[in-house]
Amino acid sequence: MRKLILSLLMFCALQVSALQASAQASALPGSAPLASPSQASAQVWHDAAQMHVFGKAVEATYAPFVRFPEDINAQARKALKNLGQDAAGLYLQFRTDSPTVHVRWTSVKQLTMSHMASVGSRGLDLYVRTAKDWRFVGSARPDLKKAETTRVLVKELDPGMKTFRIYLSLYDGISALEIGVEEGSSFEPEGFEPTGAALESEGPAFEPKPSAEMWKTRKAPVVMYGTSILQGGCVSRPGMAATNILGRWLDREVVNLGFSGNALLDAEIAELMARVENPAVFVLDNVPNDTPEMILERMEPFVKTLREAHPDVPIVFVEQAPYAHDFVSASSAGRVRRKNEAQYTMYKRLKAAGYKKLYYVSGEKLIGTDGEATVDYVHQTDLGAMRYAEALYPILKRPCK
Repeated sequence: MRKLILSLLMFCALQVSALQASAQASALPGSAPLASPSQASAQVWHDAAQMHVFGKAVEATYAPFVRFPEDINAQARKALKNLGQDAAGLYLQFRTDSPTVHVRWTSVKQLTMSHMASVGSRGLDLYVRTAKDWRFVGSARPDLKKAETTRVLVKELDPGMKTFRIYLSLYDGISALEIGVEEGSSFEPEGFEPTGAALESEGPAFEPKPSAEMWKTRKAPVVMYGTSILQGGCVSRPGMAATNILGRWLDREVVNLGFSGNALLDAEIAELMARVENPAVFVLDNVPNDTPEMILERMEPFVKTLREAHPDVPIVFVEQAPYAHDFVSASSAGRVRRKNEAQYTMYKRLKAAGYKKLYYVSGEKLIGTDGEATVDYVHQTDLGAMRYAEALYPILKRPCK
């Protein structure tokens, strides 16, 4: 018993000594006790629904982070309605000197796919503008157990104002989105200008520029129509979708009208594309979802709608890339070949009918020939998306000058 009591006394003495040593160490220069939660820096949250959303075909959509205006959404097939709420290709820009950038968002579908990273399908990622280009700095992984997620996009940033771009989810809708910066930091949404209404100590208040001015001054956008591949399947994060890569390289908005399994040359999508103000170029990459008969029947009226609205805007037809296993599957290769032949037939027919500024991209080497560019022999990995962007960039940069 005495041994037990002595042992306990020695243990207590050691604990007291350790606590005293810790207290002395915390008093040394350059050291400080850990801050309590109440001492942690606070965030100021900004509602992204009040910011300008880049990447849309038209300004007035039925909700802030969707791709369709109200009337197109009303006309569209059920599958298109569902896909139209996905935020593929949409992004926000802002300037801040905050050392940390936070984000909080609510996903509509909470979609999880077995062949695509959740950061790509329903997450976000962040880029910063440098003197030469846009550089990736962080991503926000979605909470897979609930609709709302709060994340730190990037932290420990050097002092000074920086321009950021947040790409939105590729395969999910977003019903609410907020950007958080540290208390006392500046926050300037791009597309907004100070009103001068706020007190200087509180920072400037912001309001949207007049709509006509905002859309009048935007660089002529690239408008791309296509399938799940164009929508972004199955890259690792939103910024790696081919349309977003091309947007950074071309330094202009690229409107992503990719609809998974549903690039069926619908008349209302042609109408939406025709409404885009001052487009630089149209890209039609619909072949993977279509049959040869569908292409032969629907392509001409689709192109006619675009050409009547924009007589001088180039239109680029893109073939389907071979599937990864086509070199050992004659039947699969044959199906791809017949669809591409139908696309080429329509291209030649339209040129013969007097349509000008039509261009054609072969699918043979579109994403390389080594079979390493897809996740499932169809949908592109980051490598495939990069190769696709590299193939189209020389064609698209000419009308974007």
